[in-house]
Amino acid sequence: MLTPFHLALHVRDLDEARAFYGGTLGCTEGRSTATWVDFDFFGHQLSLHLGAPFANAATGKVGDHMVPMPHFGVVLHLPDWQALAGRLEKAGTDWVLAPSVRFKGEPGEQWTMFFRDPSGNPIEVKGFAAMERVFSS
Repeated sequence: MLTPFHLALHVRDLDEARAFYGGTLGCTEGRSTATWVDFDFFGHQLSLHLGAPFANAATGKVGDHMVPMPHFGVVLHLPDWQALAGRLEKAGTDWVLAPSVRFKGEPGEQWTMFFRDPSGNPIEVKGFAAMERVFSS
């Protein structure tokens, strides 16, 4: 049985974070104070605190692409992934890696997209047609 994770990150501006996570991504806001805000990040607890975001660099090689490390994200059922990709495209997202499929026809076939929040925190969202294949090799 999967259980929710908790992740706390720094962001530069809480209003900007609220607009992105709550508005663009559609995450529900939870508790907050003057210095942090919680979101239901697709069933997981994401706490965003005012501060300097973590350093990251495009050092992760995935196929032919270099992606930002470290990064965080979520795995969604493919229809939910497609809906989110559409919202992000409509919002004019500046992609690190535009929505695409990788490992096509292989056991771990997945759709992926990389983007950054307004504070520069890199996010990867994966989509699977069959969730039981998330760990397939």
